[in-house]
Amino acid sequence: MADVVDKATRSRMMSGIRSKSTHPEIVVRKGLHAIGFRFRLHAKGIPGKPDLVLPKYQALINVHGCFWHDHGCRYCKTPSTNTAFWLEKLNANRLRDQRTIQLQLDSGWRCLIIWECAIRLAERMPQEFNVIHLSANWLTQGGRFAIIDEYGLVESD
Repeated sequence: MADVVDKATRSRMMSGIRSKSTHPEIVVRKGLHAIGFRFRLHAKGIPGKPDLVLPKYQALINVHGCFWHDHGCRYCKTPSTNTAFWLEKLNANRLRDQRTIQLQLDSGWRCLIIWECAIRLAERMPQEFNVIHLSANWLTQGGRFAIIDEYGLVESD
């Protein structure tokens, strides 16, 4: 299927997508700040410049967009145009994320990945699914690595 806009318009639209201070990231920042957590943003000295750095807990939080980081959930659909490019791009993003997380863990940081789908679910059903409380619990008593997606918190080491 052909794209509905011309190449120049698509390029302009794609270049307008931010990599920092996205809606899901702001939701996490505001929620954690409201319950007393303090953090730094996008620390340059840490591999991958994580979204939130919580030195008191020796923890990093990355908020990943499901499409850009190739989560595989319902929000991650491969575009039907220029498919080969997108498959290569998304695979490279996934591999870069794996390398970055390993570097962060090797540097002694604890890492939490929060997926966009979890934020969306929490916004739809705030009483049943609370990403902020899951994150806070992990920060205060969790292990070295965890992921929060629409199915909840999954820890691994």
